[in-house]
Amino acid sequence: MIVAEGLHFGYGDQSVLRGLDLTARPGRVLGLLGPNGSGKTTALRMLYGSLRPHAGRVSLDGRPLASLGPRQVSRRVAVVVQENDADSLLTVREMVTLGRLPRLSTFQRTGVADHRAVDLALERVGASHLVRRRFAELSGGERQRVLVARALAQESDFLLLDEPTNHLDVRYQHEVLDLVRTVAGSAVIVLHDLNLAARYCDDLVLLDQGRVVRAGSPDHVLDPATVESVYGIGVSRTELAGPPQLLFHPLAPARTTERLPA
Repeated sequence: MIVAEGLHFGYGDQSVLRGLDLTARPGRVLGLLGPNGSGKTTALRMLYGSLRPHAGRVSLDGRPLASLGPRQVSRRVAVVVQENDADSLLTVREMVTLGRLPRLSTFQRTGVADHRAVDLALERVGASHLVRRRFAELSGGERQRVLVARALAQESDFLLLDEPTNHLDVRYQHEVLDLVRTVAGSAVIVLHDLNLAARYCDDLVLLDQGRVVRAGSPDHVLDPATVESVYGIGVSRTELAGPPQLLFHPLAPARTTERLPA
């Protein structure tokens, strides 16, 4: 279990997180939501130790994350971030094999167990047929599958993803999130699309200006009045055959009570 307690963080004089609390539970998918600048990515980076909070703490199964070395964290937490890997000359197999590095000592070469882990990860994401392709030649959806496979090859307990559906068309958005839900088991995902979050996440945390506005199930968090106040857009909700889904519309302009001059 990953637990964040009272996290504060800022860049210079700009405060980004203000007392953030959240819990990522084993076997569940947690979605981090909020407008641009609400602190979602900053919070995610703290969950795997890329950033250290100015106050508060993150713990992993009761142990402070700050007390663990990078290799120890990587063996428990795998990360898929928005990277500029599009120009990589690596093959798909070579890219996924990078996920085994936390399991190897400094000068140790990959062995039979590592190759099996890579094969299994590729099979689980449905990318075994891509092993000889160059990563740079793949479509956006294929690249995301390979990056998830690389994370799975780490054999970590938690998978953390920063906007994995960014720049993907609607088909691949659903494919990637369904894949994460199916193969990862325990995950934390930063998402912009609230309807995708409702469909694929077990728990949600809605942030605004670095604070938690609401946390809990999609049914609880995606309250139209709450979402409307956070995003500044009109919201209505439907629940036809599945999780809640939101419809958006511009807010009506405020009526003025000022009288025009005669």
